[in-house]
Amino acid sequence: MNTVDDIEQDLQQRPRKWLVTGCAGFIGSHLTEYLLRHDQVVVGLDNLSTGHYRNLEDVRDLISRDQWRRFSFIQGDIRDRVACRHAMSGIDKVLHQAALGSVPRSIEDPVATNDTNVNGFLNVLVAARDAAVESFVYAASSATYGDHPGLPKVEAHIGTPLSPYAVTKYVNELYADVFARCYGFGTVGLRYFNVFGKRQDPAGAYAAVIPKWIGAMLAGHQVVINGDGQTSRDFCFVDNVVQANMLASYAGSVPASRIYNVALGDMTTLTQLFGYLKELLTLNGIEVRQQPDYAPFRAGDIACSQANVDKAMRELGYVPRYRIREGLAATVPWYVVRSRAATGARQAGASVGRCAAQG
Repeated sequence: MNTVDDIEQDLQQRPRKWLVTGCAGFIGSHLTEYLLRHDQVVVGLDNLSTGHYRNLEDVRDLISRDQWRRFSFIQGDIRDRVACRHAMSGIDKVLHQAALGSVPRSIEDPVATNDTNVNGFLNVLVAARDAAVESFVYAASSATYGDHPGLPKVEAHIGTPLSPYAVTKYVNELYADVFARCYGFGTVGLRYFNVFGKRQDPAGAYAAVIPKWIGAMLAGHQVVINGDGQTSRDFCFVDNVVQANMLASYAGSVPASRIYNVALGDMTTLTQLFGYLKELLTLNGIEVRQQPDYAPFRAGDIACSQANVDKAMRELGYVPRYRIREGLAATVPWYVVRSRAATGARQAGASVGRCAAQG
């Protein structure tokens, strides 16, 4: 079993060429940053439909020029088989993150979700198989557990999907299993549980709860909790997810489909989450006076979610380094700085406008 230190030593001694799909997204940009920091050659594929090039610019500003030169960006769509084959040329390892996320989005537009998450996944899988890559790691989802009542969630036991999104992520696992059986092409799927961190988009109707709430608090807007506040999630800081992806990439090539939970093994209620964010924003100089409003539960949501991560710890060597509050403490300042910069830019623009009007 490899440790993170073993992997980083191997990266230094034997650089690889990596493909990160969804590289301009939240998790994809963190994976891209990690790989470039360790002097890897990275090809990024993204259609920028939900990702943003500003995330890649943020990565560029955090690494050296020589490291950034090792990155090449392809603006393309995983639904395009030609684009997938082109991106896969010469690739050693694949980290497949591209997808249309969000349960509510999938309920509103199941066709688009299926087209990207199922057809697009299959295109990337076929291209990787044909290119005979060393490893293929993909973003699975805790949504696959559906209505299974057991807690904590164990990989071997799932229920009935509760949304089109959940269906698509389960189909990914089925395809991965079939490719292992039919073609001897091994894969590793990582069932993410409520990942959060910097660069997660707070805007839009389908924003995840943590960036959405931070954005609302910074703007002085009301935070809305769907349900009674006792809904709980296993929130996982993005650096833990990066660790899991790297460990999975070095887990050894076997002709099998393997699935692992990636989380903390904790439960945090939405009421607790609000309290953490309010406290951390105060520590960063932002006074939050408002209390949350409560709204009905959303369709397709589950009441409680908690992962059992024993399998990932045992087989991958996964040890989450950041607990919920530590992750939030590393996340909140990024949003505060970003908000202050945006406010400063607006004020400067208004000042220029006034001067022009007076002139």
